[in-house]
Parts: sequence; structure tokens; C-alpha cells
Amino acid sequence: MSSTLLETPSTEVMAKYEAVIGLEVHVQLATRTKIFCGCATGFGAAPNTNVCPVCLGLPGALPVLNRQAVELAIRAGLALNCAVRPKSIFSRKNYFYPDLPKGYQISQYDKPVAEHGFVDIVLDSGVKRIGVTRAHMEDDAGKSMHDGHRDSDRYTYVDLNRSGTPLIEIVSEPDMRSSDEAYAYLTEIKQAMQFTEVSTCDMEKGHLRCDANVSVRLWGAPQFGTKVEVKNVNSFRFLKMAVDFEIQRQIGVIEAGGRVQQETRLFNSDTLETVSMRSKEMAHDYRYFPEPDLVPLEISDTWLNRVKSEMPELPTLRRKRFETEFGLNEYDSGVLTQTREIADYYERAVKASTDPKGAANWVMGDLAAMLKAEAKEIHESPLTPENLGELVTLIGKGDLSGKLAKDIFPKMFATGDSAQVIMDREGLRQISDTGALEKIIDEVLAANPKQVEQYKSGKTTVIGFLVGAVMKASRGQAAPGAVNDLLKAKLL
Repeated sequence: MSSTLLETPSTEVMAKYEAVIGLEVHVQLATRTKIFCGCATGFGAAPNTNVCPVCLGLPGALPVLNRQAVELAIRAGLALNCAVRPKSIFSRKNYFYPDLPKGYQISQYDKPVAEHGFVDIVLDSGVKRIGVTRAHMEDDAGKSMHDGHRDSDRYTYVDLNRSGTPLIEIVSEPDMRSSDEAYAYLTEIKQAMQFTEVSTCDMEKGHLRCDANVSVRLWGAPQFGTKVEVKNVNSFRFLKMAVDFEIQRQIGVIEAGGRVQQETRLFNSDTLETVSMRSKEMAHDYRYFPEPDLVPLEISDTWLNRVKSEMPELPTLRRKRFETEFGLNEYDSGVLTQTREIADYYERAVKASTDPKGAANWVMGDLAAMLKAEAKEIHESPLTPENLGELVTLIGKGDLSGKLAKDIFPKMFATGDSAQVIMDREGLRQISDTGALEKIIDEVLAANPKQVEQYKSGKTTVIGFLVGAVMKASRGQAAPGAVNDLLKAKLL
């Protein structure tokens, strides 16, 4: 059947159906070497250079399990509130891809490293719990690259650098009912993996990939509909689009009198449609059997407890701590914990300042805008969190007005210098001395007799104009509070 919708279902028709969604999230573990050999996992090396007999699948080469990969998998399980199995088994998952040199993938089948967990997502309607069926370890395949358009000119190149890269696959329960819920779930997964340093989750480098299992059923129907898998969605935006399209497509098929076929589809980011790839494999198609070259993985209580003791703070806990410890609202704490780098930067800025809310406003506002304009990540910021904290403190002490701080901030970002250094170098300091302020105010009042008369006649809102005039005359260095008080006293 065509990838396009037979007919776009109306809102009324869509409302008759309920979507059922589960996600399979593939996360590359942040190890320096591959899961069963000593080859590097670094991104960007020349094709087929980070390879050896093991990850090339050469006869007689034997896998050796990477201990660090296991520890990161345990961390992932704990971050997902899973039970970590004391004994898990690796299995061979047999299938053919041009970039799968062994002809099978080493994965985990019925005895994964972690299982029976959950992730809580925050929706407009409240908090919803999404079950995590399992998190299992496996090695990645290589990468096929296609060149050319016509059949006679088309070539496929295989790069096996990625072959053998350590992954965990996180399989959810079919608990999501909309693309928004799927988006929120994937966001929580990404944050949990980043905060616990399980993975960088860099989607551009393939460190986080997602398959979506989507079906639809009439509201109230006791059984799920036929499931369709959408493979290798590589961005959050595309995940939402792919799920929405697939829901509409399946409803359109049913409403036209057809039957949804169980299959695997791909999302075309150019047409924003899903297209059929192949019929969906079942577990028996993979002919799973225990990997004969690897002994069962046994995780002792001592090992598990050590990993637990070394777990970094999870994003959900950090959000709550920011709210209780720093007095932030739910929105601000959510923004400031989007990534661990942002959260760490903010917390260092708070330690150097006297105003957690003020530091939050600068990080979320001016700093975020400047980083976006310069196409930089927060860890690349030339403005240190300590210097930002000092800026906030100077404002709180009255040494800097808000306007003057806004002028100094870009210079701090451009040079990496502190606010104090820039103030001393350029003579930029807030004027709080009453005598100096009165002289400027007298000049402003003399130059604006009309506004003075309006104020004395009862139009007190004009004081805003006069304050602005004083600030302009002082090049933004006058203390606004003192200016306001002195103006009112002189206009009596």
C-alpha cells in the first residue's frame, strides 16, 4: 500500500481511535573501546580503520566482554528504576545485513541485564508513568553509505568502524498514547543517560536512535491493533512527525476498509512520510540461541552496590533540589536541567553569587541567547559560571544597575574577563553618591520643565520619563532606586 494517506482522516474520525505506542531506544555506551574487543569507539575516524578480527567477524576470533560497558549498563538500569539481574545471558541474534560481518548480532534475549523499570514523564495533565520492559546490552552493526541515484550508477560502501560499538536497547511498555507522550519519554531517557554519564546521546553521531512501535484501536477496544515498527528515527522532531503520520495512516487504512499490515517502515525526512521497508520479523525469525563464546554475566551484590554508590544525581532529583534549595519554579528548574552541562554551569554560578533566581534568569536569558547566536554549547562558553555569579552579586550589592550589567555582559562573553575587570578598565561603576546624583538630576529637571510641571499637576507617571533621562545622562551608571527617591524628593 502507498506510503501516503488514502485520505486524511477528519478530526471526528481521529477521535474514534486511540493510539498505542512503545519505543525501543538504542543508546551508545560512553566507553573508549568496543564491547567485545579493544578497538576505539571514537567518531570520525577514516572508514574501516578502527577494526580488528573480532569486530570484523573473522573465523576463530573470540569476544571478550568490556567491563566498563557492563558498569554503564548497570547505571542505565538503575537510572530507569529497573531491577538489575544477578545473572544475564548473551545470545546470538541471527540476521543478514551487508554491514553485519558476523551474520549475527550479540545481544541479550530472555535474560537481560536489567528489567521491570519505569520512567515518569511530565505532561500538561500531570505526571504519567511509562513502564520499561527491559534494558539489554548488545553490539552495533556497521554503517552502509549509498552513493548515486540511477541503478547503473549506484554504489553502497560499508564502514565497519561502528561494528561492535557497545549499545543498550531500552524497550518500553506500550504505555504511550500520543506523539507528545513519546517525545516526553524520549526526553527523559536522554536526560537520564546524559546525567548518569552512560552516554553523550549525541543524535548527530548516532549515539541515540529510536524505533517506534505504533498501533491504533477503537476507544474501549480490549485488544491492541496491528503493530507497525518505524525504524531508526534520529531526531526528536522526526519522532513526533513519524508517530503522528503513522497514526493517521493506520486510521486511514482502517477507515477505507483495509487492514494494517505488520511491517517495518522508515520515516522519510524529506517527504515527512513513513515508507514500507520489509515485513516485520518475529523473535523466531532471528533464531536466538545462547552465545557459545561468552559465559553468563554475573553481577554480585558487591559490584552492584559499588555502582549504586557512584551514581550521579538523576535529573528528576536535581530538578526537585533546585526548586527546594534555590527557590526556583517548576519551569525554571526544568530548563536548567535540560542537560547536565547546563545544570552544572548554573550550580557553579549560584555558588559564586548571592541570588539563585537572578543567576537562573541570566543563564536562561542572556547567556542562552548569546550561545545560540554564536552556535556554541554551554561548555564552550568563554564566560565562566564564576564570572556570571560575580555579575549577579554586583547587581545585588548595587554596584551595577541592570542596564549597565546588560552593557557589560556582551563584553564579558567576548573577552572572558570578569565584570569587575571590565568596570575598572572602562570606568563603568554605578553612581550611588547622593551629591553626584543630585547634580545630574538638577540638570535633567532644568532641561525638562514641561514634564516637571506635569508631575506637579498630578500626572505622576511622568516620573518614568525623568528617571530614564537621568539614566541616559549618567550613561546608565546611576542607581535607579536612588534616582527615583531623589527625584520624588525634589519634585515635592
